[in-house]
Amino acid sequence: MGKDKYENEELLKYGFPEDIWFHVDKLSSAHVYLRLPPGSVDLAGVKDKAEAKQRLLDAIASVPEEILAEMAQLTKENSIEGCKAAQCDIVYTPFLNLKKEDHMEVGQVGFKEESFRTLMRNVAKDKDVVKKLEKTRVEKQVDLAKEKEQRDNEERARRRKIIEERKKAEKEEAKRHAEEKELQSYAALQHLEKTTNAGVSKTGSIEECRQIEEDFM
Repeated sequence: MGKDKYENEELLKYGFPEDIWFHVDKLSSAHVYLRLPPGSVDLAGVKDKAEAKQRLLDAIASVPEEILAEMAQLTKENSIEGCKAAQCDIVYTPFLNLKKEDHMEVGQVGFKEESFRTLMRNVAKDKDVVKKLEKTRVEKQVDLAKEKEQRDNEERARRRKIIEERKKAEKEEAKRHAEEKELQSYAALQHLEKTTNAGVSKTGSIEECRQIEEDFM
């Protein structure tokens, strides 16, 4: 959560794909982020926009209702106007749906797709939830750029590992298939030899062998 518009701007610059952004709708407030576990929003290999949107929706759907309710309380409580209102609406959307344009003021942001945001209507203050969350508040200086760089490095390493494991599995499958094909060929050859030699020799005597040779000449 950004403590002012300048921190909000930094968070917009260095957010993670796994982040979900919360804000009081139509009022000024802190930008509050819920960070999902690494790999929750894996868009590697996505072929089209529809598939990407579905993966983002699946990631949001994985968040328990209790956590969404807590995020709404945090967001309302950290809005000068919102915390005074009996009720207010809270909007949330994937970080990847946020759009920052040059003409916007510091800390201001829009949406790539308005339809790809969710409104929590008429959120009233829950004093018990707010009190519980305040007890867990941690304030610290964070190098957002370095944190983002570390995340990207870890994500690249994770994807490399997945690709390596996939290639290894494909190689092993190809080897198994080749071995099966070789065994099938060997079995067919053995059957052919048995069929070809069946009934050719009865006694194995020298005379019979000479007769066989003469028959082939």
